[in-house]
Amino acid sequence: MFNHGQRRTRVGISLGLVLVFAAPLLGQFGPSFPLTYARLKNGLVVILSEDPTLPVVSVAVAYNVGSVHEPFGKAGLAYIMENLMFRGSANVAPFQHFNFINRAGGELSASTSEDRTIFYQTVPSNQLAMVLWLESDRMRFLEINEGAFERARMALLDDLLQKRSEPYYDSQLSFDQLIYSDFAHSHPVLGTEENVRNLTVEDARNFYAGYYAPNNAVLCITGNFNKLSVRELVARYFETIPRGKDVSQSFDPPVYTRQPVIKTFQDVLASAPAFHMGFRIAPPFSNDFYTLSIVDYILFRGRSSRLTRRLLGRDNKIAYEAAGGIEKRKDRAIYRIFCVVNNMAMAERCQEAIFAELDRLKRTVLSEPDLVRTKTMFKRDYLERLSSSRERALFLCESFLALRNFDDVPLELDKYMKVTANDIVGILNRYFTADNSIILNVKTK
Repeated sequence: MFNHGQRRTRVGISLGLVLVFAAPLLGQFGPSFPLTYARLKNGLVVILSEDPTLPVVSVAVAYNVGSVHEPFGKAGLAYIMENLMFRGSANVAPFQHFNFINRAGGELSASTSEDRTIFYQTVPSNQLAMVLWLESDRMRFLEINEGAFERARMALLDDLLQKRSEPYYDSQLSFDQLIYSDFAHSHPVLGTEENVRNLTVEDARNFYAGYYAPNNAVLCITGNFNKLSVRELVARYFETIPRGKDVSQSFDPPVYTRQPVIKTFQDVLASAPAFHMGFRIAPPFSNDFYTLSIVDYILFRGRSSRLTRRLLGRDNKIAYEAAGGIEKRKDRAIYRIFCVVNNMAMAERCQEAIFAELDRLKRTVLSEPDLVRTKTMFKRDYLERLSSSRERALFLCESFLALRNFDDVPLELDKYMKVTANDIVGILNRYFTADNSIILNVKTK
């Protein structure tokens, strides 16, 4: 049994006395479910969403930290910290977190991206207290010693070695340097070998102290639970964790020159030529972003999407592989396209085909049936993110950490559904233009 009393003192329950919000999440466009949130005195945001349909509960703890927060020359710290969070705390031995969850019949995972680090697990409802204790223990008492740090650093170096052996990986990094204007947004989540080799245990300790604190985190609990007992458990395990230093989440504005960029990269590992293409677009969750998300579905979502048919159609296939989509990195976003072709002449032909299709969409207003079909596909995928307690917990954590007002979440799908055909034409003319394009052609040796 875990010792949830160690290094803890019982305090009064104040969760319900702080700001609380309750509303249907999706309004008229989707299923409603209970949703409340509150902020503890130490800054921790707690989101609760009950669902009694299955006897399970999901717990996600998301920290508002990712690779964009790493100091210059310290790339890889966020990824190392994800590893270290499983390597032992004051009350939990290394990797015992996995054993506790597995023995309870649950499942767990974690992920680190450019702008957030999230830990999540799903367990039988009667194991909720154990999960909350585990998460609170590493939030307050993580042990970062030389041995644990070195093992995490070597694991990352192994991951980097494997990545560097993949074709097109180095060209992707080079493309990131072209399309993003600063170190924070342009370097990879895994970091670079040079940076990782120079990291120290003190770097990790300082990073943990700065970002892995309750006032820089959100705790989301979804599934089958009793709200009153959950509030008591949250108060018991999390209220006494000290608040950390306030962390700035602002970045210098990007410095871009609006002109086409075309470069060439030689990839010794690539077996076929390729190219990366990108367009800088509006920041995530700006008003333009709702239309941009629908545009993404028109261009590359599904076999009938415009660029998928144009590049990979059975009757006129001009690329071996073609994929595209929106990429978000904190306060920046781009539309990225990647194609593999059989020669550089075909790369040029693919690029011409992409611009021709974009121009056609700018000149011709999308028909109502096509727009309805696109929105239906988008809505299906949106609602899929709410289909299980785990997916809902991740969705709510990510929604809170995004650059928007969490109170607007119930209205979000409505905004996507209100995008018009004229909105789409305007967005395409604003962002998907030749003078806003960045192209990196990848040649084989």
